[in-house]
Amino acid sequence: MKEGKVKTLFACDSCGSTFSKWAGQCPECQEWNTIKEQKQPAASSPYHGYSGALSPVQPISQVTLSNTPRITTGMSEFDRVLGGGLVRGSVVLVGGDPGVGKSTCLLQVCCRLSEKMKVLYVTGEESPQQIAMRAKRLRLPDQHLLLMAETEVGNICATAYQHQPQVMVIDSIQTMHTATASSAPGSVSQVRESAAQLTHFAKHNDLAIFLVGHVTKSGDIAGPRVLEHIIDVVCYFEGNSDSRYRVMRAVKNRYGAVNELGVFAMTENGLKEISNPSAIFLSRLAEPMPGSAVMVIWEGSRPLLVEVQALVDESHAENPRRITVGIEQNRLIMLLAVLHRHGGIITYNQDVFINVVGGVKINETGADLAILLSITSSLQDKPLPTDLIIFGEIGLAGEIRPVPNGQERLKEAVKHGFRRAIIPKANAPQEKFSGLTVFPVEKLSDALAAISSL
Repeated sequence: MKEGKVKTLFACDSCGSTFSKWAGQCPECQEWNTIKEQKQPAASSPYHGYSGALSPVQPISQVTLSNTPRITTGMSEFDRVLGGGLVRGSVVLVGGDPGVGKSTCLLQVCCRLSEKMKVLYVTGEESPQQIAMRAKRLRLPDQHLLLMAETEVGNICATAYQHQPQVMVIDSIQTMHTATASSAPGSVSQVRESAAQLTHFAKHNDLAIFLVGHVTKSGDIAGPRVLEHIIDVVCYFEGNSDSRYRVMRAVKNRYGAVNELGVFAMTENGLKEISNPSAIFLSRLAEPMPGSAVMVIWEGSRPLLVEVQALVDESHAENPRRITVGIEQNRLIMLLAVLHRHGGIITYNQDVFINVVGGVKINETGADLAILLSITSSLQDKPLPTDLIIFGEIGLAGEIRPVPNGQERLKEAVKHGFRRAIIPKANAPQEKFSGLTVFPVEKLSDALAAISSL
């Protein structure tokens, strides 16, 4: 049988899109000078790669179901993000900005797991001495942790097959390379092929693998988007350089809920878990201030109390500014239009600034009502009560729509000492909460009237 001809393709290092010819700018992601030439052998026949054996076919009702055993990492917040613990045979990608704490977190997890099982830490960026120095500085139990400095995927799989670890860390996937791809390490084809081989090895050897991934300047995982489809769990590590708090969020999880949130604090001894994250997001001043409101958002499987701050000031520019931190800017523009049309409050000549305290990024619409009431508070220079909690979605017709898990949100508010709540009428509890006065509202005008009477 004749060997297939070598086929030439051009792939973008930024987004992974492939093209038949080179171009200076990628038509998909609009990045410049990211399209590189790649050569790959073409298939010699339509059935290239067929092994001669067919996979069995069976009705889905006859598939044996068994509870997937979980491996506890020793960090309850990390287990929460993973969906209850680490699953054997799974591949977890942990991405984040440089220095945010990815390697520190995984080193802590590996050292704790190594006390009860065999764990292999593969480093492609740092030397074994650097890893050992970090473990000593953090005072971790590293006596049983296996360490290896290697970047060739074939050698890593061979070593893992020889030592049979139950958990393995690859730090990082962008430094790995394989002989099946001819491009340089970190390129689209190398990242894709390396991740595919490691995933195949994990599935066939019942091995859990952590992959450390770099992020681009836009905040996405570096490498092709297909990388996130190959693996089982994608976690983002977020945190500002001027804050010691770190947030881990699951954006894809085949074994648990997405958008699950874990909160950590970076200390001199490594990452520490924050069991009550609402407490750090509610570090408010002793006296009430205009423009500040507390809302209950739902992250994954638990409620979080978060403070939102609004500053409305007279604009001297032709186009007033709309600046947001923690929420989508287009969402704010839409809410301001609703506030004008159905609340009679004018902001077209005002600069509006919105900040979610603690660096939390809000993706749900349950924060709409709290945002508008904080804007109204700042514009009227009238503080909201410090014991008031707010949540609810706002429609374009000015109606207050219900949000999921309303009862659990109220229970979280009561637990933290809140005594009054403005919520959608459809979320009003059937049984009264002890010490909590609920103001159910149906329209935006009702909510504005409620805060005027407080």
